Amino acid sequence: MEIDVDYVARLARIEIAPEKLEQLRRDMAAIVGYIDELKECDVTGIEPTAHAAKLCNVWREDVPGEPYAREEMLANAPAVIQGELIKVPQVLPGEGMN
Repeated sequence: MEIDVDYVARLARIEIAPEKLEQLRRDMAAIVGYIDELKECDVTGIEPTAHAAKLCNVWREDVPGEPYAREEMLANAPAVIQGELIKVPQVLPGEGMN
């Protein structure tokens, strides 16, 4: 199976060095080949699962407590705007805020 690594890289928005393309193409083809092998397994009577091991949530009681002081919480932030807001890296283009 021939995989278009350039196309996959564009979809993932990553750059791949030209010297790595052929190796990545072979690796991806091997992965797809392995998945094709798995399709040949008889799974009749096996219930589908999302995880290999059974998972369960552990819940704790929701007990109200004293809130932290604003200054104490903001002291842990890497950057603060006007002493009120936590400054985070820009996510969307064109939304500059100082």
